[in-house]
Amino acid sequence: MPRIAAEMAEVSSLIGDVSRANILAALMDGRALTALELSLAARVTPQTTSSHLAKLLNSNLLAVEKQGRHRYYRLASPQVAQTLESIMALTSRGPARHRARSEVDDELRAARMCYDHVAGVLGVGISDALIKRGHIVFEGDAGEVTESGREFFANLGIGLTAPIKSRRIFCRPCLDWSERRPHLAGHVGAKIAAFCLDQNWLTRKNDSRALTISRPGMKMLQRCFGADVGNCSL
Repeated sequence: MPRIAAEMAEVSSLIGDVSRANILAALMDGRALTALELSLAARVTPQTTSSHLAKLLNSNLLAVEKQGRHRYYRLASPQVAQTLESIMALTSRGPARHRARSEVDDELRAARMCYDHVAGVLGVGISDALIKRGHIVFEGDAGEVTESGREFFANLGIGLTAPIKSRRIFCRPCLDWSERRPHLAGHVGAKIAAFCLDQNWLTRKNDSRALTISRPGMKMLQRCFGADVGNCSL
């Protein structure tokens, strides 16, 4: 137990640094970014960013991919994203910081990417609608797609077959930091997000995790998923 406690304290101290927290937050939408892009997000010099990235890589919080002369950094796994989202949920329950909510805050609360799945009011709304229709079931930290759910996704054109060697959890709830209720994550959540982005119902905002719902998306998200997009005050 002392070793586990020490390792937990080490990871907590890494995440607890403001600059490193900004780096991790910038990668929460699942995209890979360069060191220069992350230095701008962290608001520190490239040299300082390099030091932070080395520590995050050594702790297995980040992974790096090389493409030619460039190196792209991303979160090491969906589990890292889930941990960060849970920490955000805890901070939202903490003492009031007396900081006025900004337009960016409202955009993130309405609809955003949580690693590779949809979160915020929209994400929770999709999950609620699928549960109400009996297409998915949440129980504790586990999730399941029902027979009616598999038929529903197949009719929509969303294939749920996961790669044979994938270690990704198939279907699970993820505690939403702004709504304090679960949205759909795992392989199924990622498939839904990818489908909505491919259909241009959702688009990513530049330099933000926030998502924009297109006019066709407003109609189709409600028609296909039963999500009450009217509550997404964008």
